[in-house]
Amino acid sequence: MKLLIDVFPIILFFVAYKLYGIYVATSAAIVAALAQVAWLRWRHGRFETMPLITLGLILVFGGLTLLLRDPIFVMWKPTLVNWLFAGAFIAGSLIGKRPLVERMMGQAIRVPAPIWRRLNAAWVLFFVVSGLLNLFVVYIGSGFHAARQALIAATGIDAIDLAACAERFAGHSLVLCETAHASEAAWVNFKLFGMMGLTILFVIGQAFYLARHAQELDPAQEPDRAESGPTAPSPSPATTGDTR
Repeated sequence: MKLLIDVFPIILFFVAYKLYGIYVATSAAIVAALAQVAWLRWRHGRFETMPLITLGLILVFGGLTLLLRDPIFVMWKPTLVNWLFAGAFIAGSLIGKRPLVERMMGQAIRVPAPIWRRLNAAWVLFFVVSGLLNLFVVYIGSGFHAARQALIAATGIDAIDLAACAERFAGHSLVLCETAHASEAAWVNFKLFGMMGLTILFVIGQAFYLARHAQELDPAQEPDRAESGPTAPSPSPATTGDTR
């Protein structure tokens, strides 16, 4: 159920985009993020930090996309979310005696302390690279930025709904608009399938890595459970999605 709640904003954004375009999808993502925070508050009796932060990001960057009619703002949000997670894992390793990933998963599996530190560093690297990869797709891989700039240069219009190319343009301008729209769609596909797929692969790799070392810990070296406090869920595929 939690995984469904986590990925709900991502899936809703994807479906709304395919049906109505980036601006309706952005509005849907804002509504979904609000609903997610409200449900978590009702379900657990408290606000959770990361959903609140990601809600703030979608309100700011999604709001700028809607206000300025510029998709680039909402396209930056996954990068910022990933980098916030990277910062959280770095900060978590500096506060207390154990890295954040151990405090999240330490009650489910026991491995030596160096393994937790390596795994924590791996999550930091994964989030940093995921954020950079998103920017690569936006500006280079999908060709979106260049295609949109070419359309703006040809038409003199910078507030364009790429889902309505045929209604607004003809001839060469229509070709440029359709190219920009296809590039925008490539980023949306990457946002759902690419980023989530990479996260799933990373989580699987993490599981194999932990399994290799799970029997190495001497029982006398068991960590002090009192330090960890309540157990938090392990990182999930939704971590690089739009729940952030």
